[in-house]
Amino acid sequence: MRLEKILLVDDEVSIVEFVKINLERAGYEVIAAYDGNEAIQLAKRERPALIILDIMLPGLDGFEVLREIRKFSNVPVIMLTAKGEDIDKILGLELGADDYLTKPFNPRELTARVKAILRRIDKQNEGREEAGRIVIADLDLDLNRREVFVRGKPVELTPKEFDLLEFLSSNPGKVYSRETLLRELWGYDYYGDSKTVDVHIRRLREKIEEEPSKPKYILTVWGVGYKFGEQK
Repeated sequence: MRLEKILLVDDEVSIVEFVKINLERAGYEVIAAYDGNEAIQLAKRERPALIILDIMLPGLDGFEVLREIRKFSNVPVIMLTAKGEDIDKILGLELGADDYLTKPFNPRELTARVKAILRRIDKQNEGREEAGRIVIADLDLDLNRREVFVRGKPVELTPKEFDLLEFLSSNPGKVYSRETLLRELWGYDYYGDSKTVDVHIRRLREKIEEEPSKPKYILTVWGVGYKFGEQK
């Protein structure tokens, strides 16, 4: 059985070795990069199932690396951020990161998040083989190709933005709390930070709504969460 490959990017050798041991024990193959340029090259050549990416790197930082990777791959990315740096978390999510973890972290928690993301992707891929397409008003989702068209024009979404849009549009009118969206789409229990969902919702509206400030697709239900509007 072929092991799923994880690309771990961090310039601290001790962290790389510690995380590598834990991920290998969990059954993954781990390859490591210690700077941004090496990370980009390995991402292209090795095509990992998931990338763990530190922000503070020599040369290109984690944000620049993520920008480059998103030009050629939708691979899920977990970013490692400095303690208390909310701006880092928000920027990472806006650039297309799937998740973030604050240093110092428990390697078991990181491993659990890796498992959850990869398990969710496998489950979604199984479902897409049968589902195929969602078409609502001017919005067209090709689930197999993971492509989105709005009024006939292609729209580029990050992997997590696509997952969020697919989830909400599959259940028009149903209201979901931020906690539920975190659990269903990020694959782990709510940790007390709703910024993750809010950032993705805002970015998604900017890409698919004619007037993001007056959305017709992704609606806010005040005090509860979000829902996909039922189109007439």
